[in-house]
Amino acid sequence: MLVQRILTALAGIPIVFLCIYYGGISFFLMFFLIILFAVWEYFSICKKYNPLNILGTVIACLFYLSLYFNFYTREFIILSILLIFLVLMIKNKITNISGSISVTCFGTLFIPWTLYHMVLIRDIPDDGIKYIVFLFVNIWLLDTGAYFVGKKFGKYKLAKNISPKKTIEGAVAGVITSIIVSLLCRIIFMKDIISLNEAILFAVVISAVGQFSDLAESIFKRDADIKDSGNILPGHGGMLDRFDSYLFAAPVFYYLIVLLKNFN
Repeated sequence: MLVQRILTALAGIPIVFLCIYYGGISFFLMFFLIILFAVWEYFSICKKYNPLNILGTVIACLFYLSLYFNFYTREFIILSILLIFLVLMIKNKITNISGSISVTCFGTLFIPWTLYHMVLIRDIPDDGIKYIVFLFVNIWLLDTGAYFVGKKFGKYKLAKNISPKKTIEGAVAGVITSIIVSLLCRIIFMKDIISLNEAILFAVVISAVGQFSDLAESIFKRDADIKDSGNILPGHGGMLDRFDSYLFAAPVFYYLIVLLKNFN
């Protein structure tokens, strides 16, 4: 498992950094594919609620496009919800209808909206590439620190009914790792855009929210009694497993930057 994780990371990380470096259409397309697989996996996890898998995934991808091109986004949300209701009414299956509507709407709108903030961060004027690298490196390494410390020294469960293997020791290690990584990022390439206090603040927020976001996805997996959302990434599970930490971390980090830097 560890060897698979390392090999997948070695193959994937250069692709991610190339897309970050070039930005624009390459970064947009990378997250288009991530959202496509993540939404499909989410619907697969929640299959007992009978979501509209195909329609929901198509709408999610179109919603991401509307966000990216700033094209009638609010109207698109309303029409999407109406369409979901209409299709389910036409199918005339009343059993578990509330679950079908809720799961379909949530996956269709929430996942594209949250992950779209990765694009917003990358597109921050002048310094977007630095901020997005900062976020990626933080999440990757805090996950690694939490994983190894938790596995070696973890005794006290963080949320045993949601994610049995996660421990308080691992979570603390994730926060500490993120602080160290943030300080190093500031020294190496961010000294001109964030202060020491901001680096520590960003680290604490990213590590706390990122680990919460990871647990949030685990709730759905526990409900479905599965370990991974998929198997597209050997050693890491599914696309949703790999990018679950960004679901809450990306929007929170983006709006924190906006608040502190007032660039909008």
